Amino acid sequence: MNKEQTPKRKLNKNVLGRVIRMLFRSYPVMIPLTMFCIVASAAISSIPAIFQQKVLAVVTGFYEAGNTDWAAAAEQIVPKIVILATLYFLSIIFITLYTQLMAVITQGFLNKLRCRMFDGMQDLPIRYFDSNKHGDIMSYYTNDIDTLRQLVSNSLPHLLQSAIIVLTVLGIMLWYSIWMTLVVLLGVGAMVFVSKKIGGGSAKYFVRQQKSIAKGEGYIQEMMNGQKVIKVFCHEEEVKEGFHQINKELYEDSFRAHAYANCLGPIIMNIGNVLYVICATVGGLFLLSNLSNASLRGLITGGGIFAAAFTIDIVIPFLNMTKQFTGNINQVSQQINSIVMAMAGAERIFALMDEKPEADDGYVTLVNARIAEDGTVTESEERTGEWAWKHPHGDGTLTYTPLRGDVRLTEVDFSYVEGKQVLTDVSVYAEPGQKVAFVGATGAGKTTITNLLNRFYDIADGKIRYDGININKIRKDDLRRSIGIVLQDTNLFTGSVMENIRYGRLDATDEDCIAAAKLAGADDFITRLPDGYRTELNNNGANLSQGQRQLIAIARAAVADPPVMILDEATSSIDTRTEAIVQRGMDKLMEGRTVFVIAHRLSTVKNSDVIMVLDHGRIIERGGHEKLIADRGTYYQLYTGAFELE
Repeated sequence: MNKEQTPKRKLNKNVLGRVIRMLFRSYPVMIPLTMFCIVASAAISSIPAIFQQKVLAVVTGFYEAGNTDWAAAAEQIVPKIVILATLYFLSIIFITLYTQLMAVITQGFLNKLRCRMFDGMQDLPIRYFDSNKHGDIMSYYTNDIDTLRQLVSNSLPHLLQSAIIVLTVLGIMLWYSIWMTLVVLLGVGAMVFVSKKIGGGSAKYFVRQQKSIAKGEGYIQEMMNGQKVIKVFCHEEEVKEGFHQINKELYEDSFRAHAYANCLGPIIMNIGNVLYVICATVGGLFLLSNLSNASLRGLITGGGIFAAAFTIDIVIPFLNMTKQFTGNINQVSQQINSIVMAMAGAERIFALMDEKPEADDGYVTLVNARIAEDGTVTESEERTGEWAWKHPHGDGTLTYTPLRGDVRLTEVDFSYVEGKQVLTDVSVYAEPGQKVAFVGATGAGKTTITNLLNRFYDIADGKIRYDGININKIRKDDLRRSIGIVLQDTNLFTGSVMENIRYGRLDATDEDCIAAAKLAGADDFITRLPDGYRTELNNNGANLSQGQRQLIAIARAAVADPPVMILDEATSSIDTRTEAIVQRGMDKLMEGRTVFVIAHRLSTVKNSDVIMVLDHGRIIERGGHEKLIADRGTYYQLYTGAFELE
């Protein structure tokens, strides 16, 4: 579909209301206080016309009467000026107070919103991150949040302020002259019509602009992560072309949005200028008209306290009020674009916040335990090095099952996308302390099995039992805490080497971390770093080699001391010499643990208790290394190089 033919997507009308409700819930006292200050300062700024009229009435009264006692006139005028100055002083206080309050409210609200977004994001399933670009997600925290900052700190206060001024001035104008007010309202009708037409045209492009910005940020993030690949394959020009295309879309959406928006202000302003001239002309005609009928004069002036005559002291303040009235209408129209952008950003933010969190209906928990010689299990508050599954039952009783690491998959079916089966009738039995290896071509389903063990995804059919307990009954945090994992793609966080190792178990001591590093074979190179274990890492450990990063990841898993380990191509990025060092550490790490190994280097799985050969989501062979070699099947062909693993 052509971009110009993309159907309009209406913004949710409840988005703005939701933002306002969140503001009131976050600041139930400060918001009303701020609103009071805005209303008070706006009301005060609306009433100078009354004082101007009263002062002019005194002056014209003395002039028409031929009275030259200006001292007496001053006695009447000065108190009015003092009152007006006092009101202006109060207005300054109100404005200062509300601007300071708005600074606190705006930044506090955004702080809370970002925390809610991030906290909610941690509860989302892995599926969400697999299906959304990370750069697009980052845009929620930067660009979309900034549109809400504009809304809360600027647009909403200005809207309230302008609305109060418009209503107050309208009331005063009606009191002075109904007919003159009707002239003004006709001009305002034209302003509203223009605002609706132009503002409506800009709204859809501001929504597109938000999406284009997110798309651009996602592309930039993806290209930054892939810079080495881009340069290796000399695709710099293709990448530039791709960015230029996305940037062109952003330019077109932004250009159209701001082209509409930028012409709205001058048009509204000039309609206001024309209206001012019309009001001056109509007021002059009323002044020149020699109306002898008092009732007719009352009709024209509106029947207020100045109904006796339509005089110069009414016309001049009325013209000033007309300018003020149309100016605030213009202010309202100028906020339309900010509101539209904020609503587009808020809608994206709320879409993230409303994503369904990862469901967890597990009730079996993992606890520290003491296991007596007779097999009796008791729960312990202290870390004992032994664990048990705490299983509450419907009758209120508790049973404790020692954590052994017995993992069984029975006739498991799974698909990431409905209709595209990834695993079919997969059965795996791993007894405590066994080493189970998965081999097969890329896409055969090896990593998928480990994802299911961690419940990153839930199976479509079959059973997965852990120590005889259906893993759906185990709380996900406890399930994952019992399983250590070393991935092919290593993720290190900004911080010291020690902190990255301790990430496996936050209560681990420095001695525990060093022991884990020695076990993984990482201690040797770590001690040769500039600051040893205190060496700071950043940008995913870019100052380390891929092999060194992998060794730290292995140490991180080792310090967690889990009963079950998953090694997903854990040594794929390590050279042969380093692999021998790591393998010795891995052998120690795997002692007494149930281990699932995924490897393309078949030499690393030879000593496995059982090897599973997968092909298109099915287990086609299983058995020990010697047995599979003797069978001279797929594994034999893979091992002897009869055909490539890939």
